[in-house]
Amino acid sequence: MAPPSRQGQGGVPRHVALIMDGNGRWAKERGLPRSEGHRQGLDTLRRIIRHGVRIGLDYITIYSFSSENWSRPAGEVSFLMSLLRRFVQRDLSEIHQANVRIRVIGDRQGLEGGIRALLDEAEGLTRDNTGMTLVVAFNYGSRDEVARAVRTLAQDVAEGRLKVEEITPEAIGARLDTSGIPDPDLIIRTSGEQRLSNFLMWQAAYSEFYFCDTYWPDFDEAAFDRAIADFSGRERRFGGVSAKVF
Repeated sequence: MAPPSRQGQGGVPRHVALIMDGNGRWAKERGLPRSEGHRQGLDTLRRIIRHGVRIGLDYITIYSFSSENWSRPAGEVSFLMSLLRRFVQRDLSEIHQANVRIRVIGDRQGLEGGIRALLDEAEGLTRDNTGMTLVVAFNYGSRDEVARAVRTLAQDVAEGRLKVEEITPEAIGARLDTSGIPDPDLIIRTSGEQRLSNFLMWQAAYSEFYFCDTYWPDFDEAAFDRAIADFSGRERRFGGVSAKVF
């Protein structure tokens, strides 16, 4: 399991995770189709990625498409897939030129071949970049991620590569999709909802949470900076005792 970052207390977090919520409600309040909310949400994502690079983040993780999102209406799912294609076709070059590395987490088994090829292309092109890492959670669910890790552990034990007593939090973390990625320091959710919704539940053990009422399409650089400032003023004890007690 990746150790939690000790940043905070006036510093920029190393790793920020984003639950980009509220596209549909943003559109509904304006009398627009949900697709327009998703389109505007993609524009917001572009700006936030650029801003993350500017302020020196090491990692941004985005909850782009959950394993539960397949239950949405077929037309909406199809539109979201078209946005993914557009993002790779239009934005991948800029991301690559900015020295951003893309890493995709989630279950790729059973994905349509064209979608899987897009994800592979994004990772492959940017693999050697050394700047900020953009972690894209696609077809991702935290419970599924943990279940897949447990199956791998069980297979390792059954085939003699691992002893039962060697199953530790570190052993589990090493088999998660996020292996090698530090746990998020800060998780931001927009739109007023205050839950993780099956996102990075293992990794969020010591994360700070920031909830705001702003819908994702309206979440701009200033809103992101407010979240960072709020984080920077918090004391992170990681189960220990505050240094301010005495």
